[in-house]
Amino acid sequence: MSAGLILYAEDDESDAFLLDHAFRRAGIEVPLHVVADGREAIAYLEGQGPFADRERHPLPRLLLLDLKMPAVNGFEVLQWIAGPPPRVVMPAVVLSSSGLEQDREKARRLGAAAYYVKPGKLDEMVALARALKNEWLK
Repeated sequence: MSAGLILYAEDDESDAFLLDHAFRRAGIEVPLHVVADGREAIAYLEGQGPFADRERHPLPRLLLLDLKMPAVNGFEVLQWIAGPPPRVVMPAVVLSSSGLEQDREKARRLGAAAYYVKPGKLDEMVALARALKNEWLK
């Protein structure tokens, strides 16, 4: 596994840009690979298609998942991870705009290691980036 690669499944380009910018602003140099939906996240984790070259696309240390994505959503990725046999050994952390308790509970039930609501301001996103690094990329 990479020492710090993060795979971020996020369909909103501005949210992906904001998190990447927050990592840089916080001085955190962790490679962030963004895929547009859950289908691409699964392909990346399986090493399928354009992600078959593990030199260029190593397994991530951390998986960040948005919940509301087209094609395959974050809940479905969590189900795939937990499905027989368990497929992924890195933590899967939800980063969603949903603050609904039912979404938190469902994500935890499906195996999410943590659940964060996406902050709307850059300084809050910088703080979240630091928290992610300290908690999951030690």
